[in-house]
Amino acid sequence: MADRRLQVFHAVAKHLSFTKAAEALFMTQPAVTFQVKQFEEQLQTRLFDRAQGRISLTPAGKIALEYAERILALSAELDTRLKDIGGQVAGPLLIGASMTVGEYVLPQLIGQFKARYPEVAPSLFVGNSETVQERVAEHTLDLGFIEGDSHLASLQNEVCCEDELQVVCAPTHPLARETFALPAALTQHPYVSREAGSGTRAVIDRYLQKVGVSPDSMNLVVELGSPEALKGLVATGLGFAIMSRVIAAKELQLGQLVQVPLKPPLIRNFSVVYPKERFHSNLVAEFVRFAKEQLAAAQRLAA
Repeated sequence: MADRRLQVFHAVAKHLSFTKAAEALFMTQPAVTFQVKQFEEQLQTRLFDRAQGRISLTPAGKIALEYAERILALSAELDTRLKDIGGQVAGPLLIGASMTVGEYVLPQLIGQFKARYPEVAPSLFVGNSETVQERVAEHTLDLGFIEGDSHLASLQNEVCCEDELQVVCAPTHPLARETFALPAALTQHPYVSREAGSGTRAVIDRYLQKVGVSPDSMNLVVELGSPEALKGLVATGLGFAIMSRVIAAKELQLGQLVQVPLKPPLIRNFSVVYPKERFHSNLVAEFVRFAKEQLAAAQRLAA
């Protein structure tokens, strides 16, 4: 219901990039530039300073951003309240998820939720944790599931369940013979890692620092943006990776990969994030409740 120009301005102001705003809004960059120009003409003031290929908010732009966030939040609340009058759990549900959750955990949950509430129209965006959080903060996603905790003050963060990360390697790899893996010993072997910006990468780096191993001391040979690519490369014997148990379940059963627990163990949270607003739709609230319930049940079975 909010003015499209206001939405586009908000996205550009948050990203400080016309290109990134266009990607987040699924628009072309010229269309984003045109909308911002129209918004500036409407307000009769310049909202961005453009210099040396970078943009920044003018004093007027900073004021406009504060009001844009409040207006967009109220507009979303109005839409939600009108949809909730009937008390039904129905309508579009825009879900974001980081790679691990989005590819290996949520698809089954979404299917179960859709079976229970046929009038819901869910859609799933999968990206790294940083991108998911940014899109939730921009209100282009209703909620997001990430690895670890949110770093954005504008988002509410709730832990859904715990997840253990372990060393994964080919059966022929020297680490495959170990009962457990000591972090200091891992520096002696080639390491295959997720890309910067990945929630998994951030969790692993914090773990290494906590146990006294500098992430820079790891013998990093390849960075990859996909868990599937990571498994495929590790299966060749090139190096080891550190990943969630849920990712490699099929390959472990087939004997293509071996998992070795870390000592001390590496446990992280799967969290759900959504904007810090006073009101949330019945649909979002019900999906969060349902997901937390199902994930907790799955975790008890795996224990």
